[in-house]
Amino acid sequence: MLYLHRSSGPNLPAVIFLHAIGTSGWMWQEQIEQLTDFDCLIPDLPGHGHSHDVRWRSFEQTADLVAEIIRKNVPAGRAHVVGLSLGAYVGLTLLARHPSVVERAVLSGINVLPLPNRWLIDAAAYAIAPLIKTRLFARLNARALNIPADRFEAYRQSLQPLSIRDFIGASHDASAFSLPANAAAIQTPTMLVAGEHEHPLILASMARLRQVLPNSQARLAKGVGHAWNGERPDLFAATVKAWCAQRELPDELMNLTMQ
Repeated sequence: MLYLHRSSGPNLPAVIFLHAIGTSGWMWQEQIEQLTDFDCLIPDLPGHGHSHDVRWRSFEQTADLVAEIIRKNVPAGRAHVVGLSLGAYVGLTLLARHPSVVERAVLSGINVLPLPNRWLIDAAAYAIAPLIKTRLFARLNARALNIPADRFEAYRQSLQPLSIRDFIGASHDASAFSLPANAAAIQTPTMLVAGEHEHPLILASMARLRQVLPNSQARLAKGVGHAWNGERPDLFAATVKAWCAQRELPDELMNLTMQ
C-alpha cells in the first residue's frame, strides 16, 4: 500500500497528485497550499519517500495502486489526476487501465516516442544512482528543478528514503514507455501541458498524444521548462484549478502548434 498524504477531507472535489522521479509527494507542497478548495491526495510512488519499502515493478502495477487509493479514499470513487514527468506516465497508464476512477487529467512532461540512444539513458541512470542522495547531486538537481533556496533542505531530506534499486527500475521503464495500446479509446478529458522550454521530444510527444487522445487539449506554459510546477507554482495551480473546474484556462498558457 502506498503512503498517502491528504490535505483536506472528502467533502471537496478530489485531486490526486503524482510526483516526478527521485522526489516524493513533497514536490506538490506549493500547489497544495493554493488549492484549498480541493481535497488533495498526494501519494508517494513505489520506492519513493514514505513508500520506499514498496517495490517499483511497473507502470501498470503503480497505476493499479493509485486506482486503489482513489476507490478507497474518495466517496464518489473518482478523482481528477495531475501528473508530472514520472507521475504523468503513471497518470496516462491509469487512464488506460482504470478510466472509471478519473474525472479529468492534467499530464505534463511525458514522452511516448522512441528515445534515440536509449541504452545511454539507461546507463546514465545506473551511473548517477549512487550519487543521487549526496548533497552535491541534490544541489544540482534542485537548481535544475528551480527549487527555492528556502526549500532546499526539505527537498534534500525527501531524497534520503529513496530506493536506489527502484529509482533505476522506474528510470528504465520511463525510457521504454510508449503509447498504451488502447490510447485512442481513452475518453477522459485530458490537458497535455508542458513548459515552453521543454525537451523537443516531449513537445513532439504532446503533438502525438493530442492527435490520439480524442478528448485532449495541448498547451505550453510561457518561459518555463520541465519542472514548471516549481518555476511557476502559481500558474501550475491555476491551470489545475481551471481545468478541473472546467473554467477558462490562464492566459499565460499558449496553444501547442501542431507540426
